[in-house]
Amino acid sequence: MADFEQLAKQIQMSGPDTKPHLTAYPASLVLIGTGRSAFAFRLIDSSKVVKIFFPAFRHIAAEEAEIYKALVNNRYFPTLHEAGDGYLVIDYIPGHTLYDCLREGIPITDHHIAAIDSALTHAAAEGLNPSDIHLRNILITPAGDIRLIDPARFRQQKHCTQWEDLHRVYERFYKKKLFPKKMPGFLLELIAYLYKRRKSLTLQAPSNKVIH
Repeated sequence: MADFEQLAKQIQMSGPDTKPHLTAYPASLVLIGTGRSAFAFRLIDSSKVVKIFFPAFRHIAAEEAEIYKALVNNRYFPTLHEAGDGYLVIDYIPGHTLYDCLREGIPITDHHIAAIDSALTHAAAEGLNPSDIHLRNILITPAGDIRLIDPARFRQQKHCTQWEDLHRVYERFYKKKLFPKKMPGFLLELIAYLYKRRKSLTLQAPSNKVIH
């Protein structure tokens, strides 16, 4: 059985605490992803992922662990196997993210959208606030099932409309026969940038209320 605490201690980083460079890690791990706050490694010959948080975000490990515990009965999320100082061990979920699907032309169906809605509804029923739902943290497995990862922001207070916006785009545009089901990465990145820019400007817009 792997000693995940020791594996976590062997992972070396350098550079800024908020966006470090990975300099060394054990041969028993394979880097499978780099996010905004952590590196994700798959343990070779296993179905487990070790998520190692950047120095500036080590505290998020404990927060995310508690969220995974609240989601223990929600089949759409990975199972948490272990949590420690700055790291988590969760299920490895094979498949394609919705971002991958758009880049490769893999169909996204009403069944997938309904499953995502169900996953988020169940999460809300556990007292969580599903937030930061985007194309890279929703996966379609080889069996065609939906899985969601990275629920770290499910306890924030503000209302997040990202999934509502994505769902609206799916209904209004993606489902149309002539809408392209395959898009180049640069176009997806541009759309994401413009969306974030629009959201930022909306939040910063001054109130039009008249004070008497």
